Amino acid sequence: MSKALVKTNFNFPGQKNVYHGKVRDVYNINDDLLVMVATDRISAFDVVLPKGIPFKGQVLNQIAAQFLNATAHIVPNWLIATPDPMVTVGLLCEGFRVEMIIRAYLTGSAWREYKKGARTLCGVQLPEGMKENQKFPTPIITPTTKADEGHDENISKEEIIAQGLVSKEDYEQLEKYTYALFERGSKMAKEKGLILVDTKYEFGKKDGKIYLIDEIHTPDSSRYFYAEGYKENFEKGLPQKQLSKEFVRQWLIEHNFMGEPGQQVPEMTEEYVNSVSERYIELYEHIVGKPFEKANSEHLNERIEKNVKAFLATYQR
Repeated sequence: MSKALVKTNFNFPGQKNVYHGKVRDVYNINDDLLVMVATDRISAFDVVLPKGIPFKGQVLNQIAAQFLNATAHIVPNWLIATPDPMVTVGLLCEGFRVEMIIRAYLTGSAWREYKKGARTLCGVQLPEGMKENQKFPTPIITPTTKADEGHDENISKEEIIAQGLVSKEDYEQLEKYTYALFERGSKMAKEKGLILVDTKYEFGKKDGKIYLIDEIHTPDSSRYFYAEGYKENFEKGLPQKQLSKEFVRQWLIEHNFMGEPGQQVPEMTEEYVNSVSERYIELYEHIVGKPFEKANSEHLNERIEKNVKAFLATYQR
């Protein structure tokens, strides 16, 4: 069985500190660069599941790099290099304390709220009479707070500005970037026979300039439907075939786990872990449009350390 990277503890030259997130381990180099390691950890309902998924980190890192490169003309981004299949090195920015979520269809958590009777989401008024997976008249932005631990919380534009989380001027720029990035991502998805349903973007500032940070348009941060069959499935009220992490969430829901207190994560058998790995590779191949090349998964920590140190030794701004 292929190895999965679930833990890192590197000590790179110039390292100031490290932040271990749900999925990524982020190393601060001289308060100037970030070395972001996309591990094989997997989270759902804001809980890190007990087993890693082989090649998941490589899949997410390489998809994100492709989309960051493809959107650099729309908004400056933090990416400098990808010295290892599971690593991105980029500029250290001060992140805004909000995530910009944009939705073109009523699905996922938005649908779950709508079904309960909610007609306002993050201050955005939702039309009456909508069905699951129905397209909105125009995409809507439904931001959340950025939590270090636990659940991110829905919040409105007005609340963000009133609480001083983001200035009015900066927030309006974030909105413009979000719509433009989503339009570009949607066009790229369409070329691959996919629909970009919803996604999230994170932004930060460095030297007074706004940058797009973190990953974009990956199956962990986005939801994709297959364009073929969408209309027929929608009209019949059938589930959409989709490319996203939603299949993991659905498996957990079926096994009575939604991250609530007292609930137990179901057993992740080797067979199940391998099936999730295969789905992530399938996601990559559909989204990127070319075969996935598995990197050598033996001695993952040693490989990453060697590649990052080699990059840092030659890096000059």
